[in-house]
Parts: sequence; C-alpha cells; structure tokens
Amino acid sequence: MITRFSRRRATRVLVALATLATMLALGNDWAGAVHDTGKFQLDGDAASATTPITSTGTDDWDKVCFEVTVTKDTTNSIPNECAGAGNTSGAAAVSWASDGPGSSTSDASVFAGGGSKDPEFLDDWRWKAGSSPDKDNLLHSFAARYSLPDSSTCDAGQETTCEVLFFGSDRFDNSGDAQQGFWFFQNPVSLSNTKANGAFKFNGEHRNGDVLVISNFSNGGTTSTISVYQWDDTVDGNLRLLESSDDANCALAGSNDGFCGIVNNAAEPALTDAPWSFTDKSGNSDYIDGELYEGGVNLSLLGLGDECFSSVLSETRSSTSTTAVLKDFVLGQFANCTATMTTQVSNTTVNPGTSVTDLATVVGSSAANTPTGTVTFYLCSFAVGSTSVCSTGGTSIGTGTLSGSGTTATATSPAVNTAAVPLTAGHYCFRAEWPGDSNYQMTTPLKHWQPNECFDVNDTASITTDQDWLPNDSATVTSAAGTALSGTLTFQLYTEGNCGATSGAAVSGQLYSHTLTSAASPATRSTSNGTYLVEADATVSWKVTFVPASNSGVTGTVTSCEVTTLDLTPNESA
Repeated sequence: MITRFSRRRATRVLVALATLATMLALGNDWAGAVHDTGKFQLDGDAASATTPITSTGTDDWDKVCFEVTVTKDTTNSIPNECAGAGNTSGAAAVSWASDGPGSSTSDASVFAGGGSKDPEFLDDWRWKAGSSPDKDNLLHSFAARYSLPDSSTCDAGQETTCEVLFFGSDRFDNSGDAQQGFWFFQNPVSLSNTKANGAFKFNGEHRNGDVLVISNFSNGGTTSTISVYQWDDTVDGNLRLLESSDDANCALAGSNDGFCGIVNNAAEPALTDAPWSFTDKSGNSDYIDGELYEGGVNLSLLGLGDECFSSVLSETRSSTSTTAVLKDFVLGQFANCTATMTTQVSNTTVNPGTSVTDLATVVGSSAANTPTGTVTFYLCSFAVGSTSVCSTGGTSIGTGTLSGSGTTATATSPAVNTAAVPLTAGHYCFRAEWPGDSNYQMTTPLKHWQPNECFDVNDTASITTDQDWLPNDSATVTSAAGTALSGTLTFQLYTEGNCGATSGAAVSGQLYSHTLTSAASPATRSTSNGTYLVEADATVSWKVTFVPASNSGVTGTVTSCEVTTLDLTPNESA
C-alpha cells in the first residue's frame, strides 16, 4: 500500500523551508547546524577524533561499526571487518553494510536495466551480481540517526526533538568526481531472487515521505552540490524537491546549514584511517583523497522528523540528475518505527463472576503514525497462590482494536470471569500480542506478560446441611389396680406405617426387649437406637408388645403400633 502525501505534511514542509529561508536571509545563527551538533563528526574522517578538524562531536563511524578493531600495527595490517552495525554512539538508529571484497570485478550487487532510476517505482528496479566503473564501485555504506534536544531554530517549533540523519560511504577508486545518492526507505527493502529481464527484482515499495539525498563533489571535493528530495507520487516524476544548495561542503558551512556533505581531501592527511577492512584499487588500506564521503540532513527542519526509515541504500550515478542511470549500490537495514507495549489488568483480586479485562497500551516512536490494528489476548490459569505469568501458551480469548492519536493507542480485551461464565478460584494472567502494522513492522509480534496483567479469583465458602433422624420409641405399661408388673415388653421397628401388617419389613437390629419383674405400675421403658438413620422422607412404625408373666396377677397381651411420618429436606446449602 502506498501512503499519499498529506496536505498537513506538505504544509509543514513549506513552513519549515520558509523558516529556513528567512533565517538565511537574516543571517541568524542556527543552533541546529547539521555539521556542528556536538554529537557527530562530519569532518571527512571515519574514525572518532579527539579534536575533529571541521566539526564538533564525539561520535564517528567507528562507533557505528563498533565491533571493529581500529588499532593497526607497524605493517599497516588490515583491521577486522565490521561484524555488524551496533550502537555505542547513542544514536537512535544505525546501519553499516558491505558490498563484498572490494574489487570492481566482484561487486556483490549492481543496478541492472534502464528502469533502475530514482523516479521509478521499486517494482521497476533490477539488480544483479556484476561490475561497475572503479570510481562508482561502493564498498561500504553507513548511516546513523540522532534525536537531539529541540530548539526553536531546529524545526520552527514543529517537533519535540530535533531529528538529524548522518550517512556515508567509501568507494574503490578516487579517479573521478563522486556523484552519489542515498535513499532512506520507510518500508523494508531487500533483494529478491525473482528473475526479470535477465536480472532480479527488489523486494519492497516506496511510501510517500521516503527521502533521497543526491550529492555531487567535484574539483577534488571542494565544490559540492546537494539536493534533498521526498518521494511523492502526487507530483510529476514522483520526486518533490525539498531543498538544494551548490555550497553544501561541511568544511566550509556556516552555523546555519540544514544539510551538508564532505569528502576526505588534500587539506587533510593524504591517508585517512579506515576503521574497518578496506582495500582500494591501488592497494591502500586507508582512504586516499575522495574515497570517503559523509553527509548529514536535519529531518526536522524539512518537516520529516516523524518519519521512520527501515532501510537505507547508497547509490552511485552517472550524474546528479534525478533521471540519471544508477550504477552500483549498497543496501543496508536501518530501523523501523519502534513501539513499546504495556498492559494493565482492570482488577487484581475478584470473586467468581466479577468481570475482568486487560488494557494494552502501544506507544510508537512517530507522532505521525498512531499504532493501528488488533491486539490478541491470551489467558493462562494457575493454582491458587501461584506467582507465574503468561509468557507462553494459554487460551486465546479474542482481540481488541487499537484506537488513539499521536504516538499512543489502546486496546481492551474481551471480558473474562463474567457472571455467565465465572472462573474457579485460582491465579490468572493475560498476555497481549501485537503483530505491528504498516508503520511499525516487526519480525515477531510485540508481547507483554508482566505481573501487572495478572489477577486472582478468590476461593469461596459454602455450607451444606444433611438432616437425618434416629427413630426411637418409649412405652409405659400400667396395671388397672396398681398390681406390680412382671412380663416382657418388646419394641420392633418396621419400614412402613402398619407395623408389618402388610408388606412392611422389620428393620434388622431394631428389636428391643425389656423384662419387668415386680415393677411398680406404671412402668416405662425405651429403645436405644443409635445406628439406624432415616435421611429422606419416609414413614416408619414401632410395634410395641407387653406379654404378662403367668401367675403375675395381670392377664392379657397388649399390642400397640406407633406410626411416624417424616418430612425431611436434606442436602440444603447456603
């Protein structure tokens, strides 16, 4: 997708350029001079110098290619090749790339085909392994970006920081004027293996706002012309000229330069240290005049401080014209717009059925590019008392859509532990994952799973009742005239209400017998059931029988059936 050039950005560019023109006309000093920032040395030398000759600052390209050995022995041996771009310079982004062993016949990559021109879409660019003229053979390319403290003269008060871009390259031979260009792409750009017209295609595409710096150094590097363009597919030729100067030599620049460039030349030592492996056409392992180029551009002054660049490509050209045929190139990766993500759970301790959500906040590095897209949320569950976090695994609970403005956007997860679907007691943690978007492109999703997105679901107490009944009975035997009682009194429990008259069965173990011997009338005796429980609605009966002893003075067997109907409600909870 190609982003169109916005009216807002165009207005900002025009305001910034008008401010710069006014400052130049008035002769005001510009605290944001690109050659004199106090951070980077634009002095025609690739190694940090204690006292730079034409520029102030502490950093140089040896701090971008930080894994290089810069000390050489008495035989001027070649130091190690840079193992990869690093960042000991304090820069916001760095790039360092090599184009191969350093021979005009063994370039790793050169442009191929007539469509490989700056105004053309990248779909029309072609590359191949091949050779280019010695003076156009680039060996290394490098870039660094700094976010410096803002000043009213840096960008007409448009940004919160002053964004400054430095870049450079070295070449195989100095036998000719240096005509170079530097592309800074917002989208990632790489080389593909897709064949087309006897060469190969590039991966990637332009976005409006890509920056092209074209530089021409002639007369031994004393005459310099630099033009800064912006890719804009709404204008003819797709390139909008932002600024140009025929007097852009950093060595001669005043305190108000918004961009400049410099090559090593005879005004400096004949050999300039190369802080990495370098061999030119003449066999030198250090730079002779015109083999090293470096430059800088103040992005904020041009209204481009919000742009992030994923890739950088240095190129050599047949001329400084925008329609010039491109020759050699070195492609390196720079830095995407960067973003960070934090999360915050809505509740940390809840009861089952109390809704909980997770809030993801994504903060981008570019105020012009608010993070967009969806955040996917996962939920992990752990035992009560656990302190684990959801770094991997879990169950996807859905997505939230980012919304916001400026650098910040937020997304809320679907709710969990709802009244409809409560969670059991335990320790739970969210994890948020965001894959990035077209501005913030990532090789792996941005993830967050820290303790501040964990919550605990309380354990709850309950009570369950289990009502039961132990059936027992008592009987009182009375003689009519008060005669002392002798005989046998028995109790038998039955599982129905008619003491076994129909189908009721006698309950085993529930037969009780008492012997009365000259017992005073009335005489009362009871059962002692402690084991047989009734736990549900039922009807039971006790059959009680008194059989008088013979010659006891009392006659006649007496029987009674006592019925009990139970209405129990067991297993109630509260």
